[in-house]
Amino acid sequence: MCSCKCMFIFFNALFLASGVALITIGALQYTTYLQMGTFAGSGLSKIAIVLIAVGVTIALISLLGHAGAFFDNSSMVACFICILIVIIILQILTGAAFYIFRSRTALLQMNSAINTKARLVIYEYSPENRHAINRIQEKFRCCGADSGTDWSRSVGWENHDAVPDSCCVVKSEGCGQNQEKIHTKGCVWAIKLFLLKNLVWVGAVCIALGVTEVNCWWF
Repeated sequence: MCSCKCMFIFFNALFLASGVALITIGALQYTTYLQMGTFAGSGLSKIAIVLIAVGVTIALISLLGHAGAFFDNSSMVACFICILIVIIILQILTGAAFYIFRSRTALLQMNSAINTKARLVIYEYSPENRHAINRIQEKFRCCGADSGTDWSRSVGWENHDAVPDSCCVVKSEGCGQNQEKIHTKGCVWAIKLFLLKNLVWVGAVCIALGVTEVNCWWF
């Protein structure tokens, strides 16, 4: 009886760890997705919110299982097992959804509406978006929406003979005045590549966690 209880607590600890892992991934990605929303729309931040929500749900259910095992409450354990089955299915479906979203993202990023939004943001370079724009250009090593030449047409950026220092390969004060030392790729393309790689990775993690939990529980 003690052996079964210990095994139950061990496997339940794995479920709790998977929940914490999803929360961590979602929290780490939220700021990045939020900044990318300046170029590609605010909906991207919902990806991280979904991960956090699934992780929190798994963690809470795991704590229910721990409580049931600690108090030897069979009703709580039974409730935990039933909900856990649903959670594992949800976890695997979440991973699959990321792969589906990945293919749709590839199309959306090529959509003229997305490109238009990114070009408009650079063109306006409004004070409320400047920090996010510079952070994106630094993080993704890109410049402008399509290329650095976008800054020569920006009404919000006054020095049309230069680009923001955040475009520079090696950032320093006034480096944007040297067009030969800036990143050549546009941020729309850089964000697209990030999303394609990131969504595959996150989807693989969700599916791997779900499959691992099924195998652990089965054996």
